[in-house]
Amino acid sequence: MISLWLSMLIVATIGAAAQKPVTPAVESLPPIAELPDPFLRDDGTRIHSRGAWRAQRKTLIDTVIRYEYGALPPNPRNVIGKELSSRKLDGIDADERVVLLTMGPKRSIHTHVTLTVPRVAGPFPTIVCGDYIAGSSTWKKVDPAVVEAIVKRGYALAEFDRVEIAPDSAERTGLYAAYPAYDGGRISAWAWGYHRVIDYLISLPNVDSKRIIVSGHSRGGKTVLLAGAMDERIALTNPNDSGCGGAGCFRYQAAGSEDIVAIVNNFPYWFQPEFGRFIGYVDRLPIDQHTVKALVAPRALLSTEALGDLWANPEGTQQTFVAAREVFNFLGVRDRIGIVYRPGGHEHAMTDWLTLVDFADARLLGKKSARSFDELPFPDAHRPFSWRAPSG
Repeated sequence: MISLWLSMLIVATIGAAAQKPVTPAVESLPPIAELPDPFLRDDGTRIHSRGAWRAQRKTLIDTVIRYEYGALPPNPRNVIGKELSSRKLDGIDADERVVLLTMGPKRSIHTHVTLTVPRVAGPFPTIVCGDYIAGSSTWKKVDPAVVEAIVKRGYALAEFDRVEIAPDSAERTGLYAAYPAYDGGRISAWAWGYHRVIDYLISLPNVDSKRIIVSGHSRGGKTVLLAGAMDERIALTNPNDSGCGGAGCFRYQAAGSEDIVAIVNNFPYWFQPEFGRFIGYVDRLPIDQHTVKALVAPRALLSTEALGDLWANPEGTQQTFVAAREVFNFLGVRDRIGIVYRPGGHEHAMTDWLTLVDFADARLLGKKSARSFDELPFPDAHRPFSWRAPSG
């Protein structure tokens, strides 16, 4: 009996190991000086029809997860919300509810969600932001003036604490304690947290499940880009000042911007455990951040950026925008990808939030807008790739 049990354990272990992708040695990967061609299949041929994008997108998702972020945890089917408090906001025609979400094995993973909803008939397009961290002097709730502006425009706002899902450190608490074998990076874990909040939101009658928007700043922006790439329930993805590992670029580094050396040395746990092997070998990466942006298509994507935020590589972010736009063009949805720069530095400013709502009005609600969402501030920047979208 013990022998049989041992045999079954060995088979199960081998099976699990066989399912885990094996990353080849970095030196064995071909160098790609320019931004990699997202239309190029693994066999060296290119796709030529929109119908082929679905399979190509799956291949690119696998590549992005394998080499950069690490896989997301499994999707639980036990996300439950318990209302802790409810109140009418002073000076704003809106209600605020605080809900505790529990999920995962033995519902051991949790996060608090603050949901602000207009006090008129819904359902409402809903913006989800995971940048509120309880007790932090840096990561605070969305400014009340911003909340008021969002509500007056007919949007709901859901804020949650992403570090309740997984810590912003190498500690294996939260999600990592619930899934001890899980070895994806924090960006993947936090993206999974966004997905679980959406699980709850789409069950509510006053949330428009077809118009879910995700927004995040800095490392939160890196998170929402991956969250939007991986979850087709998200109608609009908005990384703000997200830089390296977000809307920025690994291959194209403007002066003063964060590169792979800085980000991996400071935050190795944000990525899959072997991502640091690409230090000094960025040209061997089979993808770059335009690839992650392309995975959002044909749904909407807006990058909000600051010209003075040099660490977030605003010029490199333009490069990935131009490259990802080729995919949106190919799919016939050029107007669903946007980028807007403002003066100033590294913050999630009122201007960024209003730009997001303007873009959502135009792209999700069909409202006319006189403003442009694709003005490029670096006209002299070279085109970092020679390929173009297939004409077929």
